[in-house]
Amino acid sequence: MPSEHPLSRRRTLLGAALASGMLALPTHRLCAQSAWRPTRPIRLVIPYGPGGSSDVIGRLIAAEMAHDLGQPIVVDNKGGASGQIAMMDVARSSPDGSTIVLGHVGTLAVNPAMFDKLPYAGGDFAPIGLLAKVPMVFAVGSKVPADSLGTFIKLAKDAPGKLTYGSAGNGSAGHLAFEMLKLATGINVLHIPYKGTGAQLNDLLAGVTDAAAAGPPGLIPHAASGRIRIIASGSSSRLTSLPDAPTVAELGYPGFDSSQWFGLLAPAGTPADIIGRIGEAAGKALEVPAVRARLTADGSQAAWLSADPFAAFIRSEQQRWGDVVRRARLKAD
Repeated sequence: MPSEHPLSRRRTLLGAALASGMLALPTHRLCAQSAWRPTRPIRLVIPYGPGGSSDVIGRLIAAEMAHDLGQPIVVDNKGGASGQIAMMDVARSSPDGSTIVLGHVGTLAVNPAMFDKLPYAGGDFAPIGLLAKVPMVFAVGSKVPADSLGTFIKLAKDAPGKLTYGSAGNGSAGHLAFEMLKLATGINVLHIPYKGTGAQLNDLLAGVTDAAAAGPPGLIPHAASGRIRIIASGSSSRLTSLPDAPTVAELGYPGFDSSQWFGLLAPAGTPADIIGRIGEAAGKALEVPAVRARLTADGSQAAWLSADPFAAFIRSEQQRWGDVVRRARLKAD
């Protein structure tokens, strides 16, 4: 009987390690420079629909990376199933640098805790690097009679289970951030999952839902037009882009910190020189002044980590958000 291929065995062991919470992703030793150059457009798969932080950050970074790599980077939004559709797509793609995915706190750190069985595992991906962190922001619709976090909490406590909040889907950053807020404040607000931030915001703007937690890029324009009100930030300190929005921590809930994050991954088996070259382009993109200015204006923070540190970061985030999932007793639909 032929022996199992070493790569197949490695992926099997890594997948088992992810399920046990011991390991998130395989690591790579990357070359500082790589001679690899793409010969065709690169597809960047984003696990959520247009309009949210994932889409804004993914497109911003992709445009700069394309200049450095010499090939277009085509963004492919694939929302649904808490990011599983996009992750499966990339896991099954050729490991030749032609397909990468925008990894996210939801798909990489939350889903393993929420789902008893995932159609993808950590061993299906090779980390490229962490790109950015985006503190979550809490907002209410214009029809909700609350102009602060305190008044919203009072409304929720006066009518338990009556108010609703939307998210980009089960296991999304907004879902977990609001559940963290519920745990901290003791309120009962009904969760309404959507297929992406854009759909979630449409119903918040229309008054179908009462509140939401999302990244600043998706909320700031609507707050500026008066269609929603931002009542608090989940960051550890006030955001430069929202100086008047107090943090949840300063409003009486010390230690509260809720941020989503984004990083690039490739299919497992992608050669180290390709990982290194794509990572090099991503790191350079984050140093472009216009990119950093746009991230700051949107309330995002450049946070580059190369492949190995990114894998370690994912493991730590799995532990942190896994605790929230267990305490909130969250289950996937």
